[in-house]
Amino acid sequence: MAQRTFSIIKPDAVRKGYTGAILAEIDKAGFKIAAIRRQSISNEQAQGFYAVHKERPFFQDLCAFMSSGPLVLMVLEKDNAIADLRKLMGATNPANAEEGTIRKKFAGSIQENAIHGSDAEETAAFEIGYWFAGYELI
Repeated sequence: MAQRTFSIIKPDAVRKGYTGAILAEIDKAGFKIAAIRRQSISNEQAQGFYAVHKERPFFQDLCAFMSSGPLVLMVLEKDNAIADLRKLMGATNPANAEEGTIRKKFAGSIQENAIHGSDAEETAAFEIGYWFAGYELI
């Protein structure tokens, strides 16, 4: 069975009009979309989602940024989905990202880095469940 992962096209990329181009990259890489929704989130929703980082100095800025405008929430699937999406996204800092990765092409900074992807199976399970009810998944 294919593995599922969770991803967000972040507000900076949506604001700059990169949603379609990022979705095209994801599609080209062989991912199937099990669920997708464009929405804005509250600061409180962002705080719950990023609760694991609540003691980190960047937490408040991260939550403010993620709630600053519409974003695209997605559940993606394919064999080796988590590792493959991480590779497709590129390094967190776009300056260090490999050529051809989403962050190299579309990100502006470490914070405004265009896309989020789960880093492990446990994280993916939490993140998918945080944003999508089971019946929403194809």
